[in-house]
Amino acid sequence: MGGRAPKPPQGGGKPGGREKDGGEWKPRNTEKRSDDRPAKGSTGKPGGRPGSKPGGKPPGRSGDKPGSGHGDRDQRGPRRAGPGSRHLRPQLPVAQGNELLYGRNAVLEALRGQRKLHRVWMAEGVRDDERIAAILKLAEERRVPLDRVPREMLDDATRGANHQGVGMEAGEYQYVELAEVIGGRGTVLVLDHLQDPQNFGTLLRAAEAAGVAGVIIPEDRAVAVTPAVVNASAGAVEHLLVAATPNLPRALEDLKASGRWVLGMAGEEGAADLFGADIPTPAALVVGAEGTGLGKRVRSMCDLLVGLPMRGRVESLNAATAGSIALYDLVRREGASET
Repeated sequence: MGGRAPKPPQGGGKPGGREKDGGEWKPRNTEKRSDDRPAKGSTGKPGGRPGSKPGGKPPGRSGDKPGSGHGDRDQRGPRRAGPGSRHLRPQLPVAQGNELLYGRNAVLEALRGQRKLHRVWMAEGVRDDERIAAILKLAEERRVPLDRVPREMLDDATRGANHQGVGMEAGEYQYVELAEVIGGRGTVLVLDHLQDPQNFGTLLRAAEAAGVAGVIIPEDRAVAVTPAVVNASAGAVEHLLVAATPNLPRALEDLKASGRWVLGMAGEEGAADLFGADIPTPAALVVGAEGTGLGKRVRSMCDLLVGLPMRGRVESLNAATAGSIALYDLVRREGASET
């Protein structure tokens, strides 16, 4: 029929429009720009992520820097910092080899302890209390610089941990020699490959409160005294003697040679009731790892396996709770033997 030819859609003659070919309108080829670069959003390979190189990171992810070539965004310069853009915010300058302690109790006890201290950071607008006042006073007395910083900087540096508005740059925790712990007076706490920082910190807090001679841990396959452990112990570990040994069974032999009985916390049948057992003091209390308990060789080194009476419906207690109860029972026995 003699009707008018269909009108080309808008956009003809422009990238992404259509062009006429033998009376028919076909999509314009947009696979390549005039400068032979891949079109925006194309990787040049099927299934590629828009705006990224094959095998690379998508733009805007942590680790991308302006000018690194990850997408067009980098060529325009960094975006303004916002939610999810932590890598663009200022960071706390903690020197390599130092540790970032956090939490009011942890920082306060570190100020009272023996570590080398470098700087205290306090969040702007932090609510004052007795601990904050004590931190400010001790930092001034020990001439430790104190800076007020945005709370977000502490959030980033502690990876969202409960820092309570306070952080501190300090030197690494200093372990002592094994002989110093064994030569002390009183009960010694031995930890057989604990893995959980919270359990470790809770036991250290109980050990310091009970006045133990010291704590012995393995050098490998066990949690060390990290900032998370310092926080979990409420800073108590700053006042403890902690020795790390490569050979735990040999350390138990040395404890026996010092005149201590070695007690192993065990929950299985056949373990003596801690409260009814005749236990000479001072003693060495060995607490096993979460779930697996005492290792076979360590168990064989114990003079006595003890457990707590379970009169309720729960079948067991975690390592931190059971160990803390046993420590205080040994403290009670030590007091009774001195009177």
